[in-house]
Amino acid sequence: MLKFCSLYSGSTGNSLFIESDNVKLLVDSGVSAKKVEDGLNSIGVNISDIDAILVTHEHSDHVQSLGTISKKFNIPVYANSRTWDAMPLQKDKISDNNIKFFNNEENFEIGDFVIHPFSIPHDAANPCGFSFECDKNKFSIATDLGHMTNNVISNLDGSSFLCLEANYDPEVLKCSKYPYLLKTRISGPNGHLSNKLAGQTISHLINSGLNKVVLGHLSKENNFPELALHTVYEELAINNFSSDSVSLSVASRVEPSEIFEIASSPVSCKN
Repeated sequence: MLKFCSLYSGSTGNSLFIESDNVKLLVDSGVSAKKVEDGLNSIGVNISDIDAILVTHEHSDHVQSLGTISKKFNIPVYANSRTWDAMPLQKDKISDNNIKFFNNEENFEIGDFVIHPFSIPHDAANPCGFSFECDKNKFSIATDLGHMTNNVISNLDGSSFLCLEANYDPEVLKCSKYPYLLKTRISGPNGHLSNKLAGQTISHLINSGLNKVVLGHLSKENNFPELALHTVYEELAINNFSSDSVSLSVASRVEPSEIFEIASSPVSCKN
């Protein structure tokens, strides 16, 4: 059985947990090592049992404790070469045998997972999302992307489960205390994904089998869980889907989510 848990997800720090029958993975470790360990303990997982950490990109809210965790628990870390070059402070803490490389758009395997890293539009060295295939199921993670590209959509197609960014609401962002340049960065093509674009993306993917979505990486200042859900449901309705066409939830910034079981489902049709 495949399982997913968002330990922490938001502008204050990100770490996701994925498990198959044989492998336990983290995607990012953007909070303290203690918080990662505490989050795993709360769902009954010992951090020493983690088989590898995958890195989406080098921003601190995704790699804060990466080197510390890898060094303390002897955990391999996978990132592409440009991301490794962009986080020397983390890389210097990690033993050479635990520094692993992948190339965006090329599959690699960890245990029974076939993992496909795909490029995303974000203001980092070489950021990526991930699609995972295991036991004939496909699920994906896509956060920190300023807009939706054809390449991202094609990599998300066929996923039954998706952790997707819904970072901000444009009107809330306009009224926030953020300086103008930061607002421009967030809403720009290499910034973050809005609630509306998340809803449009989900609407597109339902017909290729998507049945469960966790909205992640919500901004603390520029969004609210209720608003993110409301906006996504509005987009579903605009695209002629009922509210029960897909199961939606929101990942918390401060505590682990429920543990989601991932299974494929028959391709949905519009009502």
